[in-house]
Amino acid sequence: MKEPKFIAFSTQKGGAGKTTLTVLVASYLHYVKGLNVGIVDCDYPQFSISDMRSRDEENIKEDESLAKQCVELYKKIGKRAYPIVESRPEQAMELAMTMMKQQDFDIIFFDLPGTLNNKGAVSTIAHMDYVFCPITADRVVAQSSLTFANLINDKLITTGKTNIKGFYFIWNMVDAREKTPLYDVYERIIHEMGLSALETEIPDSKRFRREADKEGKRPMFRSTMFPPDRTLIKGSCVKELTDEILDIIKL
Repeated sequence: MKEPKFIAFSTQKGGAGKTTLTVLVASYLHYVKGLNVGIVDCDYPQFSISDMRSRDEENIKEDESLAKQCVELYKKIGKRAYPIVESRPEQAMELAMTMMKQQDFDIIFFDLPGTLNNKGAVSTIAHMDYVFCPITADRVVAQSSLTFANLINDKLITTGKTNIKGFYFIWNMVDAREKTPLYDVYERIIHEMGLSALETEIPDSKRFRREADKEGKRPMFRSTMFPPDRTLIKGSCVKELTDEILDIIKL
């Protein structure tokens, strides 16, 4: 049985973009880069990624054009859509092991709940190989992300009770026209914590919320069944983000 990398885009503040980043990176790696990925959606009880898959499947079922695109894509890449399973945080690793017995994966992503108060969440995140924490130049979000990093560091990394080989911040929703002093302040704090942020910064753009419509007339960006549209991916830094992550995890 192949041993995949376990990766989580995780933070304890809603709206930082962890679920969107999980889907975009997973879809780009699976449909464009040729890696085999899976997702364990343990963001109980909303299961946002699983719900996204349901919307994708419904749109494909109702639109012949999307259905045709789907068939052509999977024929071209020689595989189907990546699996997504729902799980409570405390059962996530057990379900991941079941997935691994059924097929080989290069990466399994975990969409974790936005709190470490759940004992199962702490146990699951301790099994991750790499954790990427979205952070934005919003004082509330930034402070929450830093607090989350401190908890991971104090409870897991410094105690040696974890498999985590790397913890990295990702600057998300960056507006280059309005870069505030907060970036420099928090970059300094991150450095003082002994951590680092990825070089790739994800811009603030409405394209990150664009899913398939039921008429299939506009290009989609965020989907569990398709890669991000080629025209929309330009300037999104999704390619650069995935390349940097692959370099870190050595895949």
